Amino acid sequence: MDELRVMEFLVEFNVHIPAGTTESEVEERYSAESAAAAELARTGQLVRIWRASASRPIGLYRADSRSELDGMLSALPLSGWMQATVTPLEAHPNDPPTRRAATFGLPDPRLTPVYRLEATLGEPHDLGHGHRRIAPLTGGVFSGPEMKGTLIGGESADWQTVLADGTALGDIRYTLQTDGGDLLYVQSRSIRHGPAEVLARLSRGENVDPSEYTFRAATQIETGAPALDWLNTGVFLSVGGRAPGRVIYETYLIA
Repeated sequence: MDELRVMEFLVEFNVHIPAGTTESEVEERYSAESAAAAELARTGQLVRIWRASASRPIGLYRADSRSELDGMLSALPLSGWMQATVTPLEAHPNDPPTRRAATFGLPDPRLTPVYRLEATLGEPHDLGHGHRRIAPLTGGVFSGPEMKGTLIGGESADWQTVLADGTALGDIRYTLQTDGGDLLYVQSRSIRHGPAEVLARLSRGENVDPSEYTFRAATQIETGAPALDWLNTGVFLSVGGRAPGRVIYETYLIA
């Protein structure tokens, strides 16, 4: 999409499910709509979406022209059930700059959810050399707008270095298998840090709210699946959380 001539549109939808529609068809349509929205977000055409009510979502879209937007909306799986009201948007002279825009001039990065993984943890192996240990990932499930499946145990672990203050540096490697049989190899370099008292509670296996510490990772994903080839060229950020006996990773595409 050409950033020099891109236009923004506020689109309000009114959703009306036809009488007699089966529950399974409704679920199928909404699932397809979620996948389509995720793809539009990945390409930068869907910027934000809100819900004014259960049947009235409002979205902020980007397109090179009104005709491109109309084609985009007509291709949505729910298009036959939705009436769209489109308002073209223009810049206002009193629009306050964001804190980042006041300093930098390039486009702001956008985060698009890819998947949430909940993995079970095995007993960690202490290497007996400094503060190095290996935390096996023994299994788990993941799901996102475009894929879901399981973590393959026995081929997945977090190789950690724990510093004197409790900060954990991780080299996380795991293999995911989608419900369709596609394999994803994921590698993350992570850091988990926070107040000493919070990290001590984590090390004791207590249930600590993830907002009390920082657990982030730079993530790379590889796959041979043609339908998921976009993962091979993506830049990803993962947000982590520890819970008794398990770890959670929520992974986002940075666009």
